[in-house]
Amino acid sequence: MAIFSSFLMIVQVLSALAVIVLVLLQHGKGADMGAAFGSGSSGSLFGATGAANFLSRTTAVCATIFFLCTLGLSFTSQSRVVKKEGSSVMEGVSQPAISDVPATQEAAPKSGGPVQDIPK
Repeated sequence: MAIFSSFLMIVQVLSALAVIVLVLLQHGKGADMGAAFGSGSSGSLFGATGAANFLSRTTAVCATIFFLCTLGLSFTSQSRVVKKEGSSVMEGVSQPAISDVPATQEAAPKSGGPVQDIPK
């Protein structure tokens, strides 16, 4: 199971990096305004509109792979945890002991003199 989770982790990191690169390669909706004023170029490697479709579809595929790897990693981590019937997360938390002695002069530490009441 460790080899499978390591494989899923590697694929997840690679797909995350691919999504980051693909998102940075795409231009936003406002990038077409620059082309209206003559600063953009209409020719590109993938054609006039082919780059947007290719990059957006590739981004969707990489994002799907990323989410599937995340689900796979969550299922493999669930199988490593041994669950007891009726167990709770709070069973491992220790409760502080409640003292029966009220917080008065007798319960106060003796550090040099009598404890004086705070004026109201």
